[in-house]
Amino acid sequence: MSDRAGQWAADRDEFAAVVIRTDFRDDGAWAALKLALSLPWGPEDFEPHVHVVDAPSWAGFTTADVLAAVSADEELAVVFLADGAALHAGHGALLAVSTLTREECESDEEFEAEGGEFRTAPAGIHEIHANLMIANLDFSDFADAAEAAPDGVFRSL
Repeated sequence: MSDRAGQWAADRDEFAAVVIRTDFRDDGAWAALKLALSLPWGPEDFEPHVHVVDAPSWAGFTTADVLAAVSADEELAVVFLADGAALHAGHGALLAVSTLTREECESDEEFEAEGGEFRTAPAGIHEIHANLMIANLDFSDFADAAEAAPDGVFRSL
């Protein structure tokens, strides 16, 4: 799969959140989502740093396909997918996917607690990525917040 995806990270700033488009059926929904990703975030209106992968070669990629394609980037803790649900469900919630593998964990319990996926509003990707980069919070902190939200979508802590 990684051959099909190509050199996705060739010019990626390591501090930029990675958003990969895997659904190419609605350019209008994609444009709206990209606009939402470009807005300042947080209480101090921080500038967003996002590396957008918008190549048709990613069309139809599953979560497993994406994880296989990005696995060589050891600094990447989370990847955000603009999948069919994000672009067509009306909420624009991206799929946040932990890049943690079972091999990196000491136990199945650790993997289950720190791996996985959840939905996040576009503004949430910045908070998630920034906190994971500095190891301030764990993936599970954000997953728990998403699970506690009435609609299952992370927005902010």
